[in-house]
Amino acid sequence: MKEKLVLSVLVDNESGVLQRVASLFSRRGYNISSLTVSETEDEAFSRMTIETYTEPENFRQIKRQLSKLEIVKKVAELKDEDSVSSELLLVKVKAQGVDNKNAILAYNLKYGARVLDVSLTTITLEFTGTGDTIDEFVEYLDDNFGIVELARTGITSLQRGEGSFTDDVNA
Repeated sequence: MKEKLVLSVLVDNESGVLQRVASLFSRRGYNISSLTVSETEDEAFSRMTIETYTEPENFRQIKRQLSKLEIVKKVAELKDEDSVSSELLLVKVKAQGVDNKNAILAYNLKYGARVLDVSLTTITLEFTGTGDTIDEFVEYLDDNFGIVELARTGITSLQRGEGSFTDDVNA
């Protein structure tokens, strides 16, 4: 039975790093379901948040293979109880007429998404939350109004507590 594995991977902030990490997953037949990358508070490093679904017996192997890459400085598994996670959603919803616009805005009160754009026939919303909450939000909008277009960032996570993932790593 496949389970979700979320990894925080600290890597050198240089070109080619994303390709090397992605190819490691590809060569071993693991699919990356979500991947976000950004420079950290220390410009020498980037943080990758990688989500994959695989059998639990593969977790240790994936972490070990990543750690072998010289560009990888640190790898940590992020479990739900030890981390905070969020995704960003931009969604353009069909909103023909005042009644539909008002219905979308009324539903949105439950979630608190920001209204980014209103046209004659659509409303564009920006929403952040967990993957499950975003899935629920999107499903309702699609079923009740129709979605014109959407884009999601994928999961971004940090470990709970004090300190930084880069604290014990030297550039």
